[in-house]
Amino acid sequence: MGHFCFNYKNVLFYLCDNDNSIYKSMHNINPRKLFLIDCLGAMVSAVMLAVVLPKFESLLGMPSYILHLLALPACAFAVYSLFCFWRTPTNWRPYMRLIALLNLLYCCLTLGLVIYLYPQLTIWGIAYFVGEMTIIAALAMFEFRTAAKS
Repeated sequence: MGHFCFNYKNVLFYLCDNDNSIYKSMHNINPRKLFLIDCLGAMVSAVMLAVVLPKFESLLGMPSYILHLLALPACAFAVYSLFCFWRTPTNWRPYMRLIALLNLLYCCLTLGLVIYLYPQLTIWGIAYFVGEMTIIAALAMFEFRTAAKS
């Protein structure tokens, strides 16, 4: 079993074996697997936004119709990433850059909605959306970095 490590250089927490194999594999991830990770994340977001979170509208403060609207791009991103995973084009870099850009635009849309609806959001709603934006933005940065590698 691995132990908990802290890498000060990259300011990342990660679980690792003695040789940091998980950390190394994160930096050498296959683009195809990254498309799959993006697809699965988008599917989780879509289900949360369309099915789970509307049941807790009063707990979050975000209107259910907005949650449903936010689920639409998440579904589209899941389909796009799944297509890229299955097909993995020879020149995959523009496709990776596109999904990274779309993820960042989704974060901007979500941030705009959080700012606009801030007076009615609860601490739980703010926490959920800040957490979601953080995860998606980190994934997008990782996708940009992967697409930039030669």
